[in-house]
Amino acid sequence: MGQRYTFKYLWITIIAIAISINFAFSGELVKLAKSDSSFLFRSKNVKKTYFKNSFLTGTLPTFKPVSYTAKPAVDKQLDDKLLTNVQVFPNPVTDQINLRYTVSRNSNVTIKLMDVLGNNVATFSQRVDPGEQKFTHYISNRLTSGFYFVRVMAGTESVIRRITVL
Repeated sequence: MGQRYTFKYLWITIIAIAISINFAFSGELVKLAKSDSSFLFRSKNVKKTYFKNSFLTGTLPTFKPVSYTAKPAVDKQLDDKLLTNVQVFPNPVTDQINLRYTVSRNSNVTIKLMDVLGNNVATFSQRVDPGEQKFTHYISNRLTSGFYFVRVMAGTESVIRRITVL
């Protein structure tokens, strides 16, 4: 019951505040100028002493749109990545797995072929030079049909791709 009471009177309070703000700005005390920036002016028939200590006496600060020019930080991020552009083809696989990837510097690359449960089916490790690399593995009846994952690891980076074996 306490929660209903709180929500009921919260909404009543919010509506009352909205109505009072509406009456405050729609009366004869203040009128808004129609321009790009909003200014509040005093009405001529209202005494100056009424606005003596009020926030409505001056103008609101003008707001200028701010434009930010973002410098492309993509080049730096691509230079930091050791392993990029990993492709496994053809998918679905019938007799051989072809793998193409790009390495940015000399490193040890480990390629793991795993089943859906995460068990290693095959592991290959080699030292490669920077540039685009190609890897081919013939499966020739070693794998049953289903889904498998190819995990390519270079340094601390790894990329996982899903393949289907028919």
